[in-house]
Amino acid sequence: MTITHPPLSAARPAEAGVARLDQHLTSPATQAVLRVQSRILSAARAFLSEHGFTELLPPLIGPVTDPGIRGSKQVDVDFYGHKYKLMTSAILYKQASLLGFDKIFYIAPNVRLEPLETAVTHRHLAEFHQIDVEIRDVGRDDAMRVAQQLVAYVVGEVVRDMPVELEALGRDPESFRKVVEGHFGRITHREATDELVGLGHPQDPAAEIDWRGEEILSARADNARFIVDYPKGSRGFYDREHPDRPGVLNNFDLIAPEGFGELASGGQRESDYATLITRMRETGENPSKYGWYLDIAREGLPASAGFGIGLERFTRYVTGVDAVWKASAYPKLPGVVSA
Repeated sequence: MTITHPPLSAARPAEAGVARLDQHLTSPATQAVLRVQSRILSAARAFLSEHGFTELLPPLIGPVTDPGIRGSKQVDVDFYGHKYKLMTSAILYKQASLLGFDKIFYIAPNVRLEPLETAVTHRHLAEFHQIDVEIRDVGRDDAMRVAQQLVAYVVGEVVRDMPVELEALGRDPESFRKVVEGHFGRITHREATDELVGLGHPQDPAAEIDWRGEEILSARADNARFIVDYPKGSRGFYDREHPDRPGVLNNFDLIAPEGFGELASGGQRESDYATLITRMRETGENPSKYGWYLDIAREGLPASAGFGIGLERFTRYVTGVDAVWKASAYPKLPGVVSA
């Protein structure tokens, strides 16, 4: 199963290099990767359950979904004459779930029709899963701490329990030492932008770190690191603006080392009704679409912080495979028609 990656400017769906399904599922490499993924899931559930989190089942469709999806398109479905959306992210439902629980998590499926050029970024799928976590009445740094502890624990469990699979995949357990020991770095979005511009990469200081920029930062890092303080306007309306630093969002990304790119995104959530209305309008969203969500916010949406870890991306990092589709049993790449 050799995969080649042409330049993004030359990308076509047929060049994404996805193996036939029968060859993919019968490959010993695929089977090893998916066994590791199963252990990742069981370890994540064990960690979160032991730390007081309740697992809930997320919705698959709803009247609205996460609009902050970096150029992807949402998928509409007919729900008895009403236009509903497949979930691109369950973020709004995570916030609502805290009406009944203090700490929750989902293993959440997501569908995003990514731009065709992402078929060869190694890191994008049209259908993927997230380990979604949300915590009531905490700040961004608390959510970052949980994300760090969760990733360190899960990787440690895989290293301990799955040496045969890691060896078969050519993955050196020593490469995870800093992650397992919890040595995570931290830089600001401004510092990341300056680093990229200094390397000749034209990163927009007002935008999210682009896909190529993430890969560059990841390849230069010898440990996982958080990027914090994204500029207002670069993320969705639900990321809270820093109370003492106008124009700066109280959020983060977690970047893996070794060129594997982003693993997780999260932050502190906006919960104030009037501020949500303003932020929606600032980001070009129509508040009337978000009736149920804003009704809750008007009555009192819980303050919270949380994050989502891309399961297939996490699996790719742990197993060392060269493309995220190899971490899915039934991969759906942008523009590639498949089972």
